Amino acid sequence: MKIARFVPLAEPASPARFGVLEEGLLRELSGGLFDPPAFTGRRFGLADVRLLAPVMPRHIIGIGKNFTAPGEPKPPEPDMPILFFKPLGTVIGPGDPIMLPNGANRVKFESEVAVVIGRTARRIRPEDADGVIFGCTVANDVSALDLFHPEGHWTIGKACDTFCPLGPVIDTAFDWRSARIRASVNGVPKQDGAMADIIMPIDRLIACISGFMTLMPGDVILTGTPAGADWVGAGDVVTCAVDGLGELTNPVAAPA
Repeated sequence: MKIARFVPLAEPASPARFGVLEEGLLRELSGGLFDPPAFTGRRFGLADVRLLAPVMPRHIIGIGKNFTAPGEPKPPEPDMPILFFKPLGTVIGPGDPIMLPNGANRVKFESEVAVVIGRTARRIRPEDADGVIFGCTVANDVSALDLFHPEGHWTIGKACDTFCPLGPVIDTAFDWRSARIRASVNGVPKQDGAMADIIMPIDRLIACISGFMTLMPGDVILTGTPAGADWVGAGDVVTCAVDGLGELTNPVAAPA
């Protein structure tokens, strides 16, 4: 299933709801994201809704430096990947503006596969990792490099409001192993990478992370970005895409 979270344009003040995308229409679900699917009977065209981030995560766990550049040899998997957290305030949906923070002049987009955890997971073996994945969506792990701490931590530069666009849908049947990740800025291609270039694959990431923290339904793992991530500024439009998951487009805006 491809599941979207949305608000009808005719009911802009109504609560967000979920729907399954089928043949260009959203079939409204009566329950929450992780409930057994049951339909209300209502259908909405995509032109009649505002798409939101398809999940409001419990935790957002990012992975740094997890892809090799073209032509470079792949290094061995690390014992511990580079991990960071992004707060809930970073999450926005398709079409929402990425707001540049004051004082940040070196801001990058990073197109990624985001994994949504679907059940409680502790000490998961790599061969069992698919069983805890609810689905995948597209993410843009925006980073302000001039807000990184000089001694190494990335927290502030990763945590700015609006710095984690997600969407447009969660695909519960997506095969991350064959994913191809792309991005463009103002229509100019910037990224085009494959999962063959990932250093620690997603099943190993889940095994590693769940070895020291319990993953819960709604947790999101940003799995790393291929080469080509580039700078953006006010007025730019960034499109992150994963073949089979769709496109996530967001404008970039100057500080308010």
